[in-house]
Amino acid sequence: MKIGFIGDIVGRPGRGMVRRYLQELRESESLDFVIANYENASHGFGLTEKNAKELFKAGIDVMTGGNHTWDKKEINGLLETMPLLRPINYPEGVPGRGVRIFEVCNERLAVVNIMGYFGMPMCENPFIAANHIVDVLHSEGVKNIFIDIHAEATSEKRALLMMLRQKVSAIVGTHTHVGTDDLVIDSGCAYLTDVGLTGCRDNVIGMDSKVPIERFLTGLPGRFDVPDKCKGILQMVVMELKDGRAVDAYKIRVYSEGDKEVVLKARIEHNDG
Repeated sequence: MKIGFIGDIVGRPGRGMVRRYLQELRESESLDFVIANYENASHGFGLTEKNAKELFKAGIDVMTGGNHTWDKKEINGLLETMPLLRPINYPEGVPGRGVRIFEVCNERLAVVNIMGYFGMPMCENPFIAANHIVDVLHSEGVKNIFIDIHAEATSEKRALLMMLRQKVSAIVGTHTHVGTDDLVIDSGCAYLTDVGLTGCRDNVIGMDSKVPIERFLTGLPGRFDVPDKCKGILQMVVMELKDGRAVDAYKIRVYSEGDKEVVLKARIEHNDG
């Protein structure tokens, strides 16, 4: 199976990039399944029902969350009625689930959403939670396992790879909105520390730069806003899985400025060290 993963979709510009390019990418890359992170999709904070429907209509099959999962109150009901995940290591009793299993190309694919510790809201130990759910999935005969690790610390993401690289198919990070260049296949596990945002690329992590600059200069809080107009980017990791192992992986970036667009594909050499 061939799956694509889109990083943090930030506001209207991010949704616009998905609407404009995803169906074309599904065809050109022969994608069987598309995952995306929704936690910034509605004006940068959380997800509304209207925007969720918009993104699913654009060609996304399931969406993962993070520390902004709960920023829109309506998410509680959506987590029960739509293919949406929230981090699996939120305390027991919160709405929704952190893992779903899908039938893709006559095989089962598990999508897992985990949140890191550093700088994040209260959650259970992500490494214990990851070990547990992977053991459960293996006991159920699920070989194809994709993990979105939503974390601030690069060390947490890398440590998760070292712990699970022989047990899961792919581990890709979100949250920082800054794409990294360490895409690798290690022991059959595709890994990238952060796929990067989909949205505005000419500001600060998808937000208008005025407030972040003022905060750095003065230390005073301010409201982050997503610009209405900007230079756009869509970032996606494409992974091919066979029998639970990643056999190919590459990064796609689509840059857009008005009617102009540039598509870059960064391929990797396999590293089975």
